[in-house]
Amino acid sequence: MRHPKDFYAPLAVGAPQPLRSVPARPSRVIHFFDPSNPKMAAKIPEMVGSVDVLLGNLEDAVKADNKEAARAGLVQIGKSVDFGDLTQLWTRVNALDSPWVLDDLTTLVTEIGDKLDVIMVPKVQGPEDIHYVDRLLAQLEARAGLTRPILVHAILETARGVANVEEICAASPRMQGLSLGPADLAADRRMKTTRVGGGHPGYLVRQDPVDGDINGPRTAYQQDLWHYTIARMVDACASTGIFPYYGPFGDIKDVVACEDQFRNAFLLGCVGTWSLHPVQIGIAKKVFSPSPADVAHARRVVAAMGDGTGAVMLDGKMEDDASLKQCLVMIELAERLAQSDPELATLYAVDGGEGGTA
Repeated sequence: MRHPKDFYAPLAVGAPQPLRSVPARPSRVIHFFDPSNPKMAAKIPEMVGSVDVLLGNLEDAVKADNKEAARAGLVQIGKSVDFGDLTQLWTRVNALDSPWVLDDLTTLVTEIGDKLDVIMVPKVQGPEDIHYVDRLLAQLEARAGLTRPILVHAILETARGVANVEEICAASPRMQGLSLGPADLAADRRMKTTRVGGGHPGYLVRQDPVDGDINGPRTAYQQDLWHYTIARMVDACASTGIFPYYGPFGDIKDVVACEDQFRNAFLLGCVGTWSLHPVQIGIAKKVFSPSPADVAHARRVVAAMGDGTGAVMLDGKMEDDASLKQCLVMIELAERLAQSDPELATLYAVDGGEGGTA
């Protein structure tokens, strides 16, 4: 076990000092693109500033014979596109047991490491996977002369990964967050669904029989297959100071169910989600931004609570110190988003340049 005093020491001579806290930058939507696809690559410059995170995907969605082209395409994008302060550049590398991942990490860190904010690692099984990536990144950062560390984001796609989620979150100061990988996780768990995220009509609870008539009318309620996993993931992230994300919603046409699933994750504590198609970008930005009404109510509670002790009645509801803590979370998120989104700054009545209330 690493000694606590050494936890924030660089793992390679010349590597940048590890961060002691993860920067809380807006990441409501992580939009995936294939760098080997010329049409997708050509759209990246115009998306900068309108999407919180643009992620060059090198893993499953890229065919084996396109892996090198995707890697080279991402390097070209990293070198040629100015991402500014409003959009982060992430990548999802290939799995750690694949024949491509070593070249992914070596090439990307040494070629565009100064542009990369986060490296997403798929199919993380336990803290040992993070330890491997942590040490390798430190060596590559030192070789490239980087002055800031590249952060790591793990995808929960296996039962073992979920079982080890707390250890994964605490494995390195590089850890930025976790995403749910529902399709691979469903297969690994031997779940009987072929959907990528979302619910299932067969996963439900049914009202008890009325007057003992089991064949009579009985209301049924569809349940969320992913509630347990997301809740556990949120707890693990919150306890270690990193961020949880929902992941993909595969039914691109069903924008209603997509919004519902994103909102469930937001309410549970997730800070963002993946976008697999441009139509999901607006949904994610809407859902993972608190509503103006909620922000206004939170401010009223803060104003009514005074020094934060005791309890008050507001609109017929009791508000106390626990309510105040919840409202401060809402206000902090609103003010952070308003700093990079003038439209939200107006809706929230926030001075986006200073991050304070108007």
